[in-house]
Amino acid sequence: MRIRLGCDLRFEFPRSTPMIATLNVHFSRFSELEHPDYLTTNPSVPIEGYRDSFGNWCNRLVAPSGHFSLGTDVIIRDSGMPDPVNLNALQHQVENLPAETILFLLGSRYCETDRLSDEAWRLFGNTPLGWPRVQAICDFVHNHIVFGYEYSRPTRTAFEAYQEQRGVCRDYALLAVAFCRCLNIPARYCTGYITDIGLPPPYAPMDFAAWIEVYLGDRWYAFDPRNNAPRIGRILIAHGRDAADVPLTHTFGTGLLSGFRVWADEVPAE
Repeated sequence: MRIRLGCDLRFEFPRSTPMIATLNVHFSRFSELEHPDYLTTNPSVPIEGYRDSFGNWCNRLVAPSGHFSLGTDVIIRDSGMPDPVNLNALQHQVENLPAETILFLLGSRYCETDRLSDEAWRLFGNTPLGWPRVQAICDFVHNHIVFGYEYSRPTRTAFEAYQEQRGVCRDYALLAVAFCRCLNIPARYCTGYITDIGLPPPYAPMDFAAWIEVYLGDRWYAFDPRNNAPRIGRILIAHGRDAADVPLTHTFGTGLLSGFRVWADEVPAE
């Protein structure tokens, strides 16, 4: 399966403004790209690429004052299979976890494990370990939060999402990550594309999406508390401890996002 994906973001800046953009497909999928997904800008400016501490590909640039746009456009080859499901994936004891997963057991800016630990054990302490426990968390979060773009707030934490019971995919992911960590399951926050391939219309306007990955049975598995079902064409851009680590764009100054378009569509075979 071939999927065309990309984005076009438009800004208005009152002055020259440094930016970081994290919009490229994750390196783990790089070999499946038909050509590199270079970040392009209008007007053209120098771009410096680097990898952050989680291995995500980031781009540094300075946006000029006035109108400025940036984006990507690429075709990726995908298996066409839905997210893997392994009902027998085991949960490791903390002392047996690989050292590189320990970071994803700890509280972070938007995932307050200290404030949610008691509730996590009350809600899920009697569920079976491993995959069934993570699925129970996703089922709860999926039903607990009411989705609505009008509820979006960039400062909302996992604890606040639990209290307010509303939000967007970011909030579903943050709450599920926090609950998993409270129960000693390494979990990380992910951002990227989710297609509508295989789903019946009508389709909502395409947007970037957030989901989680948990470490079970010696590998990371994707779970999606917002949609709460395996999907075809889930394309990772970046992962980190929570939303603070993987903003799609980070501006070091004021500016207005004046336009936003995202696409992820199946295209014919060559």
